[in-house]
Amino acid sequence: MTNPRTIHKVFKSKPVIEGAGVHLKRAFGFSEVPTFDPFLLLDDFRSDNTEFYIKGFPWHPHRGIETITYVLQGDVEHGDSMGNKGDITSGDVQWMTAGSGIIHQEMPKGDSAGIMGGFQLWANLPASHKMMDPRYRDIKASQIPEVELENGVKIKIICGQIGNTKGPVQDIVIDPEYLDVTIPPQTSYTHPTKLEHTVFAYVIDGKGYFCNEKKPFTYEAEGTNYFDMQREPYLDNGSLVLFDDGENIKVSTENDAVRFLIISGKPIQEPVAWYGPIVMNTQDELRVAFEEYNDDTFVKHK
Repeated sequence: MTNPRTIHKVFKSKPVIEGAGVHLKRAFGFSEVPTFDPFLLLDDFRSDNTEFYIKGFPWHPHRGIETITYVLQGDVEHGDSMGNKGDITSGDVQWMTAGSGIIHQEMPKGDSAGIMGGFQLWANLPASHKMMDPRYRDIKASQIPEVELENGVKIKIICGQIGNTKGPVQDIVIDPEYLDVTIPPQTSYTHPTKLEHTVFAYVIDGKGYFCNEKKPFTYEAEGTNYFDMQREPYLDNGSLVLFDDGENIKVSTENDAVRFLIISGKPIQEPVAWYGPIVMNTQDELRVAFEEYNDDTFVKHK
């Protein structure tokens, strides 16, 4: 692997309020389209304040996308127009393909100490799959394999493959990878990546150095130009790094461990028409979707 990726841009997650009043941090979203193609949005909903999340996300529609919810701590109750309902709890993942249309709700409950933690990623669907049948993949923590490398690096594999170990989520149209990686202090890890795939890392604990970069970073906030102020050369909690193309990324640590998500996927390279929870290819398709929602003909499969 002689073609390492370099850092394209560094972002810092920013506070937003969504749903019925949920306080969360957005790593990227609408303003970055199509920079993260095939991904649309990454939200970080970690909180120890019950009032910041308890009102949740009451009934709302989705069409044309997949939503991937990874819970680190706490409980999220969910239900939908297909009659599904249940809990996503600590370590679980729900990979929901909205496809032609689904109406659902997600209500964070936190744990016994009032702590709620997790992430929601939105992945786009190509035009050929926008109107596919909705489906759920509920993955329990016990189904997610974790490998430990000789240097002490630990990797939870939600989607993708490390050595001979594959994650439980497979056969997704954008060919994604979703890993939860922990690197101990004084350690380096080089991770292979597929050429021409969009690849980014989101730091969720500790601090690390990416792509041998040792000079201070300039963060870019969502929807703004570069800040004039520079930050430390390492990336810490809430930092996101988007990589240029290449065959691998290198991450190293000094005195602190680092934990981060690695997410990648094959770009769709199609027009994006996005309003609220619905993402289509044209404004006319968006109009039809909302008309159907208002006419109660939105859900095609019950």
